[in-house]
Amino acid sequence: MAAGPVIGSLGELLVEFVCMEKDGRNRRPATYRGPFPSGAPGIFIDQAARTGARAVFAGAVGTDAFGQVVLERLVADGVSDAMIRRVALPTGTAHVSYNSDGSRDFVFNMAPSAAAHFPKGREAVEGFLSAGVQVLHVSGSALGDPEIRAAIAEVCEALHGAGVAISIDPNIRTELMTDAGYLAVVRRLIGMADYVLPSDADADLLWPGVAFADWAAALPAQVVALKRGDKGAVARAGGAVIDLPAVRVEVVDPTGAGDCFCGTFVTLLAGGMDLSGALRRAVAAGALAVTALGPMEGNSDLARIERFMAG
Repeated sequence: MAAGPVIGSLGELLVEFVCMEKDGRNRRPATYRGPFPSGAPGIFIDQAARTGARAVFAGAVGTDAFGQVVLERLVADGVSDAMIRRVALPTGTAHVSYNSDGSRDFVFNMAPSAAAHFPKGREAVEGFLSAGVQVLHVSGSALGDPEIRAAIAEVCEALHGAGVAISIDPNIRTELMTDAGYLAVVRRLIGMADYVLPSDADADLLWPGVAFADWAAALPAQVVALKRGDKGAVARAGGAVIDLPAVRVEVVDPTGAGDCFCGTFVTLLAGGMDLSGALRRAVAAGALAVTALGPMEGNSDLARIERFMAG
C-alpha cells in the first residue's frame, strides 16, 4: 500500500452493466457491456488508492466470478482487502441506461446481494481504527436500505466520536429513496462531516433555492465542494472560495466521475495539499473519468492526472 494518508470507506461493491443503446430505460432488450467493477464507495476508494492513499474498504462480494472482477481490481490498484468479505451470495449489480437528454436510469441489486454483508458495528469500527484511518468516506448511494443505512450511520458516529474525519458525498439516487429516513440520515451525516461533497443535483434537493455561498457557509464542515459536471466545481474552506471551470473532454461514460473527483480531492487534502491544488487535480481526475466506458475504467493515478493538466 502507498505511504499517503489513510482513507477508509464502506458500503456497496457491485459489478455494473452499461446499456449500449440510448432511451431504453432498462425496459427493453438491448446489448449491455460489462461486468465493470463498480459501487460508488468502491470507485471512490479505488481512486483514493491510485491517488496515493493507504486505502481501506469494508465491503463484501460474492464467491462468484463477478466478485472476483471487483476484488481483483481493487487489490491491483492498492486497496486493502482485509475488511472485504467473500460471502455465498451473488455479487451486487447495477444496470445503467443512458438517455438522449443526458439523464440515466439505474436498476440496482444491493440489499438482497452480497453487497449488504459488509463488516458492521464493532467489527468495522475496530478494523478502521486499527488501520489508522484518518478519513472515512460515505456515499449516499449506500443509504437506501434501512438496515444498511443504520449500520453505516452507527459506524460513522463511532468513528466521528473517536476523532476520525467524516467525508460524505450525498450522491442521492431517487431509485433508492424508499422512505423518509434516507434524506434524514444524509442530513445527519452532513452535520457531522468534515468534508461535504454534493453534486449540483444533490444541492438542489437538499438546499432548494439557496446559493452555494449561503448553504456552504452554514455547514460545520471544514471543506465543502460542489460538483457541477460540465460546469466544473467550486470549493470552500474557511474563508477561501475557489471556482474552477470543467476540463473539456469527449464524454464516453459519466458514471463514477463524481466518485473519482471525491477520491482525488479528499486524499490530496488529507495528505496536506492546499485547496486550490487539490481542487484542480480533482476536476482533472473527474474529466479523465468520463473518457472511458465503465465507472471505474477512467480512474487514474496522480502521474496521469499531472500529465493531463500539463496538456
